Amino acid sequence: MTISLSTPVTGSAQTGLTSPTYTLTNDVAPSINGKQWAVTALGGTQTNVRTHAPSDPFTITFERPSVLRTLSNLISGLTGLYGKVPVNVYTGIRVRKGVNIAANNVPRVMMIDMKISIPAGADSYDSVNCRAALSAAIGSLSQISSGLGDTTVSGVI
Repeated sequence: MTISLSTPVTGSAQTGLTSPTYTLTNDVAPSINGKQWAVTALGGTQTNVRTHAPSDPFTITFERPSVLRTLSNLISGLTGLYGKVPVNVYTGIRVRKGVNIAANNVPRVMMIDMKISIPAGADSYDSVNCRAALSAAIGSLSQISSGLGDTTVSGVI
């Protein structure tokens, strides 16, 4: 099995969100080495959470390395050990969510890329959309846990 999200994704528990679910539509990933979905509808109680729009994104993306690296035959003649070992970096999940920072401003993009980058001000002004992004990210990871493991050992996304 490879990475595949089935819709809807059951979101993880977050303060202020009741039984959150996220209906997904297949989207085009930024790279040919990825899969992406856009959140097009919400379930449960998620007052003031917004779905995907070009200027206010809500997407979930998984990517594998563009070039899969393998272990070389270069072993040190002195130590019998490998020197520098190449690394394959998978973007296990990337969630982009438009969040508001203040009145009369365009949404800014919050990014969860196995790390969380929240635009300053969004934490207080638009906390519900910050929480929705986290709920969708954690719910997606829970849903594809086995597929993500399969992808990291097979290289097939």
